[in-house]
Amino acid sequence: MNPTNRTVVVTGIGATTPLGGDSATTWEGLLAGRSGVKPLEGERFAELPVRIAARVAVDPADVLPRPMLRRLDRSAQLALIAAREAWADAGFTAKAGEDPSVAPERLGTVVASGIGGVTTLLDQYDVLREKGARRVSPHTVPMLMPNSPSANVGLEVNAQAGVHTPVSACASGAEAIGYAYEMIRSGRADIVVAGGTEAAIHPLPVAAFASMMAMSKNNDEPTKASRPYDKARDGFVLGEGAGIVILESAEHAARRGARVYCEVLGQGLSADSHHIAQPEPTGRGIAAALQNLLDTSDLKPSEVVHLNAHATSTPQGDAAEIKALRKILGDDLDHVAVSATKSMTGHLLGGAGGIETVATVLALHHRTAPPTINVDELDEDIDADIVRDEPRALPEGSIAAINNSFGFGGHNVVLALRTV
Repeated sequence: MNPTNRTVVVTGIGATTPLGGDSATTWEGLLAGRSGVKPLEGERFAELPVRIAARVAVDPADVLPRPMLRRLDRSAQLALIAAREAWADAGFTAKAGEDPSVAPERLGTVVASGIGGVTTLLDQYDVLREKGARRVSPHTVPMLMPNSPSANVGLEVNAQAGVHTPVSACASGAEAIGYAYEMIRSGRADIVVAGGTEAAIHPLPVAAFASMMAMSKNNDEPTKASRPYDKARDGFVLGEGAGIVILESAEHAARRGARVYCEVLGQGLSADSHHIAQPEPTGRGIAAALQNLLDTSDLKPSEVVHLNAHATSTPQGDAAEIKALRKILGDDLDHVAVSATKSMTGHLLGGAGGIETVATVLALHHRTAPPTINVDELDEDIDADIVRDEPRALPEGSIAAINNSFGFGGHNVVLALRTV
């Protein structure tokens, strides 16, 4: 059998988000249309132009032991929590080698972060200035490394086939899942723990994004601030959290009798080559990524019934994404139920692709598209069927869904999943 023809499936999911401490409560929050955005409390945020964000609903300090909290950056803490849930959800009872159903040399991890251990870096710099070099934590470097979440998840499960960390801004989590897919297709691994994490709610990143005019300044109504596709949208809301999926070759999953959520059909990649931060206004790069997906997989446009859109709530980005979809899918876009879950979770940057892939897996599994909230007046440039306010049932039979993720630097990643 040619290893590049291996079918890849999802056998486990895990999440910790502004809506819940696991994937089940996150899904419940999405279906309920609940916003996780709240005011930022404390003196550090008091003078900032943006004073809202979406913190995780369950703090890692309530889940992990204190020694682990001291040696892991918050981004790695969140990744580890989501990975543990996903690993158990896939049916594994111990790390590779101890669980006889998985060999360490056939297990990999690909966990991404767009920014990495930024809170560790900034907090330890404060320690250096205020208390001196001797008080800087010896764990600082392993904590601030962008590969720290993936490395610590790899240590947790004893992954020896490879531990990787793609860094492509807000496309990082989706690119990680695409890389994991390729690891299995190419025969490098049978199982890969994949996804994204981010924890960058700190005054400096908030001030920097605000200075770029990228974030919503609707401080008075936090739960209404993230409003993809609405005429009054004025930027994204920063969130934090992690989303992890367990990808596995179909034959390996069948051999151990695993429950399968869905099949991963493939990925489409492109680069805008337009601007370091601004989206290409016509959606040219997004369209190229979607076309790349269609050209390299057996996905047919008529199969696609659901899209978890990137839709950050920026005026240019939301419109460019829909233009690209219309260009490639044509009339087939009319039967695609479009959900923008960042309206509830905020934008998790490098964690977005992980969280939104988990949401897409659950949408197919439950045949339900979650709603987009805060669309009070739909922008007339948004030529698509937006699921608004209430969940929507998806069709029976074999159906497919797409998850889009784009990032500063012009990174475009499109993932496709299908029911089994």
